[in-house]
Amino acid sequence: MTKNLRVTLAQLNFIVGDIFGNCEKIITAINQVRNERQTDLIVFPELAISGYPPEDLLYRKDFYVQVNLAIDKICEYAKDIEVLIGYPECTNEGYFNSAVWIRNGKRLANYQKQKLPNYGVFDELRYFKSGKKSCVVKIKGIKCAVLICEDIWYEDTVLKAKSDGAQCIICINGSPYSIYKDELRKNILKDRINAVELPIFYLNLIGGQDELVFDGCSFVMNQEGEVCAQAACFQEDLFTVEINAALQVIKQSVSPRPKKIESIYQALCLGVRDYVTKNGFPGVIIGLSGGIDSALTLCVAADALGADKVTALLMPSQYTADMSVEDAKKQAEALGVNYHVIPIDKLFDEFINTLHPLFADLPKDTTEENIQARIRGILLMAVSNKSGKIVLSTGNKSEMAVGYSTLYGDMVGGFCVLKDIFKTIAYKLADYRNSLSSVIPHRVIDRPPSAELAPDQLDQDSLPQYEILDAILIRFVEEDHSIEEIIKEGFDREIVNQVVCMVQRNEYKRRQAPPGVRISEKSFGKDRRYPITSRYKCGLYGID
Repeated sequence: MTKNLRVTLAQLNFIVGDIFGNCEKIITAINQVRNERQTDLIVFPELAISGYPPEDLLYRKDFYVQVNLAIDKICEYAKDIEVLIGYPECTNEGYFNSAVWIRNGKRLANYQKQKLPNYGVFDELRYFKSGKKSCVVKIKGIKCAVLICEDIWYEDTVLKAKSDGAQCIICINGSPYSIYKDELRKNILKDRINAVELPIFYLNLIGGQDELVFDGCSFVMNQEGEVCAQAACFQEDLFTVEINAALQVIKQSVSPRPKKIESIYQALCLGVRDYVTKNGFPGVIIGLSGGIDSALTLCVAADALGADKVTALLMPSQYTADMSVEDAKKQAEALGVNYHVIPIDKLFDEFINTLHPLFADLPKDTTEENIQARIRGILLMAVSNKSGKIVLSTGNKSEMAVGYSTLYGDMVGGFCVLKDIFKTIAYKLADYRNSLSSVIPHRVIDRPPSAELAPDQLDQDSLPQYEILDAILIRFVEEDHSIEEIIKEGFDREIVNQVVCMVQRNEYKRRQAPPGVRISEKSFGKDRRYPITSRYKCGLYGID
């Protein structure tokens, strides 16, 4: 062993509820580190044993029995290496989000998370009680404080750890990805280091869990707030860092992080891969229309799972342009994806004939358009039922926001890849994917978007231009701006009122949408929880 303290941060992908599977993964990492590196301490992320977030599994007493059995087993394999690991703890006082420090095969110290997030996707006050004490452990002459995730966001927690003797801080995390999160984390840690002048080891979870994606992106900062080492993003990584007796972190080469659009694409791929594989689906089914959203969804699915796991259905109607079918075929062939063409003309005619006695005296409207979308939904789900593969729906956040989608039609599916992706971002993602290899025909990107459910139909017949629509939605949905605030920024009053009205009246649709990858701080789901039945009207400030 060297005189320096060597710490290995295990940025690994765990499965919620798979306690014994997670335990085996932890033991495998311990054995790997023991055989390959001269490591004094191996650290695992927040709630690594249970997976994060375990949600209402935390109410089950038998859950904690399994957790403790897993910790006991890990202790057996950790007699010549120290281990720090996150786990859910059940005590007579209640449940805690905790970390246990194992030395010589025994539980040496325990830390209970003090700051419990209860906003956005976080519900920790629903389950856990707050810890009250610092935890400082001396290893190779260096006193290391343990913190868990939100603890590091508060200066008082860090100052308390230092006052209790800490010379460095190890923070284990289950911090979900969002577009600017990596930069935010580093800025927060710089602020904490300015306050305490201690190096910080920041270990984050990796993997997809339902709508959440954990990007990893773990790193170590020295006393000056400089990044000295960092792990890969969106993939598992074991990386070892040394710190000497003078508390100087031995600097490693630091590779650049992925840029915004690249990171979003990687998040989508990781979210799809883990949702499909962790839930045991043999593959996915996608309705491929020749439009930008289904094209991007197909790319993500093929990149995440492999082309052999993806099946595309092309379901043209009498309103589908020949170029749409041509482009869809070209993309499927370029990606090596198996596809089938199933025209729906005759099926649509059968529906219309069957409904004629009820519709005879009524004019055509969106009903006929929705029937086409629902026929496609039936076909997709039929193939899904027969094959066991999950349907990936192809709607985007712009459409979800304003209800430009059909319940039980294009919204059908078990997972929605682009659920948190605005239309304008979808185009940038398509360009990024084509920069890797040209698989999306340029015509798909360049032509005006259309649902192709009526003659000469364009999205902009029903919606503002997407550049304007998305700009308004960002302000209203993600930033909670009022109508008047948005108008003051230069947007047309009539268009703003139209968009806000559409958002408010389509909450019932969004509530029935499948889960999808979260990439923002205000996704439709746990981040944004509005009542379906509500008479609140934004912009009305008084009563006449």
